Amino acid sequence: MNLKNRQPVLTLIAGTVAALFVLDQAVIGPLTKTWRRRSENIAALRESIKKGQSLIDRETITRGIWSEMRRNTLPADASQSEKTVLEAFDRWSKESGVTVNSIKPQWKRGSTEDYSLLECRVDAAGDLNTIAKLLYEMEHTDLALRIESVELTARDNEGRQLALGLSVSGLRLTPLNENQ
Repeated sequence: MNLKNRQPVLTLIAGTVAALFVLDQAVIGPLTKTWRRRSENIAALRESIKKGQSLIDRETITRGIWSEMRRNTLPADASQSEKTVLEAFDRWSKESGVTVNSIKPQWKRGSTEDYSLLECRVDAAGDLNTIAKLLYEMEHTDLALRIESVELTARDNEGRQLALGLSVSGLRLTPLNENQ
């Protein structure tokens, strides 16, 4: 092949490569990225639909659990709520054999305005078995109580007598008034 014939061929090849490069950068690349993003979006939407369908399928179960939780919250009246919690601690201490030394209730505002919390600091004493029974009774109560923290300390050298410090919060589905 002579030089005159090669120059148009090389120009045509270079032009074709340049055109393919521009086509890739301007059309094919963006289309591929858009296609990939849409595929990811479709997959996320399908997952969202699957979760939504699962929620719809579990609606009756979830509503039943929520109704049960609402029934087990503390009474709307603040003094009645405190009385309920104090009576529960009295019952649990008698059943377990733990000596409750003090209970300090304090009302706290919820993170939203539609509920309030009765936080109690409880100091008690007993041996390991009685404290375990108390905690078991508390965990298996119908009241909407949550044990926030547990502190155990030995009161004697052998560790047979233990001091128990509990932080417990109870849920009331009533906002906190200014006078509480």
